[in-house]
Amino acid sequence: MKRIKVYKEVFEVEGPLVLKELKTKYRNLVKEWHPDKFQDEAKKEEAGIKSSEIIDAYHFLVSIAPETRDAGLEEYKAIIDNNKISDFKHEKSVMEVTFTDGTVYEYFGVNEKLVAKFYNSDKQFRFAKRQIFHSFLYRKAKKEDVMA
Repeated sequence: MKRIKVYKEVFEVEGPLVLKELKTKYRNLVKEWHPDKFQDEAKKEEAGIKSSEIIDAYHFLVSIAPETRDAGLEEYKAIIDNNKISDFKHEKSVMEVTFTDGTVYEYFGVNEKLVAKFYNSDKQFRFAKRQIFHSFLYRKAKKEDVMA
């Protein structure tokens, strides 16, 4: 959740994310911090770092925006209906779940107590479906290559 807060601060966003506003702010920030605008090498290097942060923040915030989640809802439902959990990790309130098709989702705000219950559950997938998959902010992180 800290990552979300930090990235929202980069874009000076409070409350829900709106893709149109986010895109406008992104374009303005990229123009402001483009390395080619600076002559001084130190400033150019600083701008390069800041530009990378802006790009990372933008892609992350777009991936968790309600509009993005709504657009990918059918795919998400198909993934959790047609796959099982092949692996999971939990670190700093972020639970990363890898499904058997190689798709990876991150769930934000999942506390250690809930992860312990999930881990100790005799039916982990059912537990996750009821307690995690629809209860926490999530985003599609990546799709791993699966070897057949």
